[in-house]
Amino acid sequence: MKQRIALVDDDKNILTSVTMALEAAGFAVSAYSDGATALRGLMETPADLAVLDIKMPRMDGIELLKRIRERSSMPVMFLTSKDDEADQLAGLRHGADDYVTKPFSQKLLLERIRTILRRQELLQQPSENQPPQVCMLGNLTLDEGRHLCLWKKRPVDMTVTEFLLVRALTEHPGHVKSREQLMSAAYGETLDADDRTIDSHIKRIRAKFRAADPSFNAIETVYGAGYRYNHD
Repeated sequence: MKQRIALVDDDKNILTSVTMALEAAGFAVSAYSDGATALRGLMETPADLAVLDIKMPRMDGIELLKRIRERSSMPVMFLTSKDDEADQLAGLRHGADDYVTKPFSQKLLLERIRTILRRQELLQQPSENQPPQVCMLGNLTLDEGRHLCLWKKRPVDMTVTEFLLVRALTEHPGHVKSREQLMSAAYGETLDADDRTIDSHIKRIRAKFRAADPSFNAIETVYGAGYRYNHD
């Protein structure tokens, strides 16, 4: 069965051209011209990944993402204006996995979509030759096979990107991971992301852990160097 991409943009030219590119690449596409219609459509026809424009009538991309996150951890990418850093950071803070800036290369967009879907598959469907790995580190449990994160036995909902960042930080507790290393772990070598992208993800990860435990302080900022996970 083809993987389904939900594409939401009020620009008819983008909607048409990107739909054609996605279908040519082998994806099924559900295309929507506004957020409210997209939300109804996603309830009826779930997708494997959503690509959302931010500035749309009736319901913008940020609000649509909030509504999606109430129901699903489906990967979400944003289409943002090149110079609108506030939109990019807002998207990441609310749980987006990635963003691309307009004008964008359709080839790059397809590569990012494939990368995120590939990561999702690896986390949700580990091969028989590589059984699911469960990392138990003090109060933290990471179950890769089920894409499950627990803190003090309480579930912490993670996007694919957030899960990969936590996994990277906990590989060597106490060791500093640079932003470049974290970018590589979360995005792979083929994709670019700047320091602010990683910082925004870390901020959101901390907030999610603190929602489960207000005293959470295991992820430490090492100024000028990166981040480290401190294991009690």
